[in-house]
Amino acid sequence: MTVGFLGLGVMGQPMAANLARAGTDLIVWSRTDRGDTPPGATRAASVDEVFARAGTVILMLATEQAIDAVLPAEVGGKLVVHMGTTSPEHSERLGARIVAAGGRYVEAPVSGSRGPAEAGELIGMVAGEAEDLSLVRDLIAPLCRQVVDCGAVPGALLMKLAVNTFLISMVTGLAEAFHFAEGHGLDTAVLRQVLDAGPMASTVSRGKAAKIVDSDFAVQAAIHDVLKNNELVVAAARRRGLRSPILDVCRDLYAAAAEHGHAGADMAAVVHAYRKATH
Repeated sequence: MTVGFLGLGVMGQPMAANLARAGTDLIVWSRTDRGDTPPGATRAASVDEVFARAGTVILMLATEQAIDAVLPAEVGGKLVVHMGTTSPEHSERLGARIVAAGGRYVEAPVSGSRGPAEAGELIGMVAGEAEDLSLVRDLIAPLCRQVVDCGAVPGALLMKLAVNTFLISMVTGLAEAFHFAEGHGLDTAVLRQVLDAGPMASTVSRGKAAKIVDSDFAVQAAIHDVLKNNELVVAAARRRGLRSPILDVCRDLYAAAAEHGHAGADMAAVVHAYRKATH
């Protein structure tokens, strides 16, 4: 079975590469051609060509607007797998639209940044009809260390937003710790050493601490993407009447970092929002 893959961005390119490497008959499309077609995959000239040739199509597009702009009106009997991060409401509408057009729909957002995507170590969260989930689990196995069932749509995207709530607050707190240390004249390399050895250490904390100490903000998860996800969390909380005081503050910090020219940098660059406000 030929699989289509739409979107070869920071996350999409390594994900598509892992599918092709695993032997998937893959046809890909992206708005831009940066010479990033994975070895073994075929690049389509249009989205329509992808849907014409593939039985299953994976969406790894950045925004709701991008999905709505490129998705064909007719999807036939195709299985469409949404692996990006949009609002749960958009996912429900997207699923209803695809089913009404004769297709099938599964949510499969992932937790992890570019590094885990390259290593095939993402955590997949899936929601949809049971028979479709079985197919999707097998399909995305080369991309994921674990795939977790989240029930019916939009359960997977709601779960992804819950995960992002912890991720964003954790990395922002880490940046604040380094800002505090800098402000008191501490050696941040020593702070990194203490944190890396302590009980709070994780793959994420070690990676982001290294970025802050080394001023290496090469993108793993970009500020503009984190800001979008943060806004999705806050909006979803408001719709349920839930409080999100930590994520409200984080949203403002990521927005400030983006305004100061760091939108395309890794999320660890949120430390610049602290520095700018101080000076």
